[in-house]
Amino acid sequence: GAGSGAMVENQTDEKLMARFQKGEMQAFEVLLQRHRKGIYNFVYRFVNNPAAAEDAVQDVFLRMVASRQSFEKRSKFTTWLYTIARNLCIDHLRKQKHRRHLSLDQPSRPGGESEVTLMDRVGNKDSLPDQQAHDSLIRKQILGAIAELSEEQREVFLMREESGLPFEEIARIVKAPLNTVKSRMRYALQNLRARLEAQGVEL
Repeated sequence: GAGSGAMVENQTDEKLMARFQKGEMQAFEVLLQRHRKGIYNFVYRFVNNPAAAEDAVQDVFLRMVASRQSFEKRSKFTTWLYTIARNLCIDHLRKQKHRRHLSLDQPSRPGGESEVTLMDRVGNKDSLPDQQAHDSLIRKQILGAIAELSEEQREVFLMREESGLPFEEIARIVKAPLNTVKSRMRYALQNLRARLEAQGVEL
């Protein structure tokens, strides 16, 4: 009845999902607001192409709607959602392999949601123009280095850095043992560091 709206915001993802499965659109809206940015950042860094990322994010949430009944109460919502996102990204990358024309320097949309946690450590809005130019170059180098990681390392790195998922959850999403996931993260960081140091960037 009336007043239930205010309560929706405070509910867990899993409770909201149960309400959405019963047809409550407001619960979907809250889930969308809560996770759109994290999913966008993950997808964008994974496929490394802003236009494709926009499409993929739409697809993730369309698929979330279409397969909402397959979500089971005992699983974690983010695990389910990121599994959908990851599968779409992998499909997309498979298709891209047939037509290799991705550019690293595609500008991110102005005001878009493509700022990255790792980048935020580098960028600082109040710095001088020289510093800002330097930061944006470093940002581009970091993005390039992330794009060069193997798919296995990149997805783990992004879920951890970008989306802040715990390793246990990442292990469930990528269907690999916990130790494997942790070592992929270790290798990803080593590779990023090595790549960036080769370009004279200290992390």
